[in-house]
Amino acid sequence: MPHVFEYALLRAVPRQDRGEALNIGVLVHCKAFDYLGCRTHVDDTRLRALDPAIDLAVLAEMLGGLTSVCAGSAGPVTRIPPGQRFRWLTAPRSTLVQTSPTHTGLTDDPEAELERMFRALVLITPANTPRLDPVD
Repeated sequence: MPHVFEYALLRAVPRQDRGEALNIGVLVHCKAFDYLGCRTHVDDTRLRALDPAIDLAVLAEMLGGLTSVCAGSAGPVTRIPPGQRFRWLTAPRSTLVQTSPTHTGLTDDPEAELERMFRALVLITPANTPRLDPVD
């Protein structure tokens, strides 16, 4: 029987004035499985196309902190239950790393759901890149 899960995308927003963002991760929470997971990937080339001056070290540090909190291995916030940590992780706090609105779905396997969404929404590969046909 499928269970409800929640997810949010992690987005890098290198320049607030331009309003451009790049998906760099996914957070998934499923209360029924007591599950909280996160996967991240930063495409340096695509981010530098949005802002050549972006400080990738600062971005990596921020993502490291978020993934440590998600895994329950950093700071006092990790002592709270996974659902509350998910809410803490998705609360607005940064101009460089932002989260999408929270969405829901149904799953029997939250880890597999995290992997599926990570591949579809964060990784850009020839297999999942939309084809843009020229207009006649």
